[in-house]
Amino acid sequence: MGKDKSGKAEKQLAAAKALARDLGKKLDLNASLRLWDGSLTPLGKNVTGPFELSIADAGVIGSLLRWPTLDNFIRHYVDKGIDFSGGTLIDLGSQLNKGGRSVKLKGRDALKLLGQLSPFLFARTDDAADNQGFEGEITGRRRKVADNKDFIQFHYDLSNDFYALFLDPEMVYSCAYYTDWNNDVAQAQRDKLEMICRKLRLKPGDRFLDIGCGWGGLICHAAKNYGVTAHGITLSEEQLAFAKEKIKRLGLEDRVTVELKDYSMMTGTFDKIASIGMYEHIGLKNIPGYMGKMQSLLAQDGLFLNHAISRRAPKQGWFKRRMRPEQKAIAKYIFPGGELDDIGHSIFAMERAAFEVLDVEAWRLHYARTCKLWCERLTERREEALKYVSEEKYRIWVAYLAGVSLAFSRGTLRIYQTLVSKNAKRPPAVPPSRADLYRRAGPLTPEHAPLRLPRP
Repeated sequence: MGKDKSGKAEKQLAAAKALARDLGKKLDLNASLRLWDGSLTPLGKNVTGPFELSIADAGVIGSLLRWPTLDNFIRHYVDKGIDFSGGTLIDLGSQLNKGGRSVKLKGRDALKLLGQLSPFLFARTDDAADNQGFEGEITGRRRKVADNKDFIQFHYDLSNDFYALFLDPEMVYSCAYYTDWNNDVAQAQRDKLEMICRKLRLKPGDRFLDIGCGWGGLICHAAKNYGVTAHGITLSEEQLAFAKEKIKRLGLEDRVTVELKDYSMMTGTFDKIASIGMYEHIGLKNIPGYMGKMQSLLAQDGLFLNHAISRRAPKQGWFKRRMRPEQKAIAKYIFPGGELDDIGHSIFAMERAAFEVLDVEAWRLHYARTCKLWCERLTERREEALKYVSEEKYRIWVAYLAGVSLAFSRGTLRIYQTLVSKNAKRPPAVPPSRADLYRRAGPLTPEHAPLRLPRP
């Protein structure tokens, strides 16, 4: 019996090494694979870099062979059945995207590799844990207003100290804006806040509303630098507490307020409204109601800026709302209830709500770089992160930030800022060109960034 087990184990190890060698010939990566016996197999012809993938035992391969889903892969990664070192997952992902195209195995190569996996078909390992995901319905398609708070708090109420490890000093958790691709996150987020204020043409006395205000970065910046009276709403208890403390610390109590409230419950009239990274949380079926609410809150000569992650327009047919595996994973482990609209439909919904679309700007590569820098910062501060979240949660977040950065780099995800006015019956409160956005004194400068983005 012992000999049988030993022989089986040797066959599995030999098959894994042969598989790694063949993958290396096809993929030619600057990375290596470390197997459970400690052996290291290069995954390319001339491996010089430190990046290593590791597999803890043969059963991990068997599990993935029997259940080849992204969710199963994530479970094994969280349990360290699959691991990496010597860099971030962005380093690996960028190598799998050569010449703007993802590297794929087809035809005979795929069949050959599948044959090499046969020794693992019945290989067993401990089932990977599944205790890090959202416990409720993750798509949000049957949501009630009360569910929005649960969705938001699952994501944002981890710990303010955890987010502070990788965010900028102002705790801005949305796409930064790089006037130079070499700028750090702190500078790029200051420039982002400035650009939002300029697009909205904020001025002293404006009543300004920030839907989903986060930790208060935008409302405080707008009040300090543009003299507005700002109000922010959030559904996160942690964000609310932080924002209130920040407002008090900056002495802005007379000009800035914040409250725990769902956007659908908001009342009043505001000259300018910003929704930065909140649109993704509302659910596709709620878009008409969301646009109608923004229309009802906006003053006659007001401006509304919607900043949102977008997907490519779906194909026609019944399956157009089917969630891709990576979307399901993000909904389960990171953003329950989140759904992405495409920019064409967003604009359609705005016009249906009687808004006039004034400007649409793409920031895709800006978010690719933002998430890359966030991922690197969090990876560097792993030991500090483990004071605030579990090892499993930390690993999920590192993988999430890497995956999102790669998705923006490849164009799978997009992001747009869309500026609208209340309707087309009155002249919009904007100049005849965008020139004023770049010529004023302040953090932004007219010198533009290099055309080429540094490699991830």
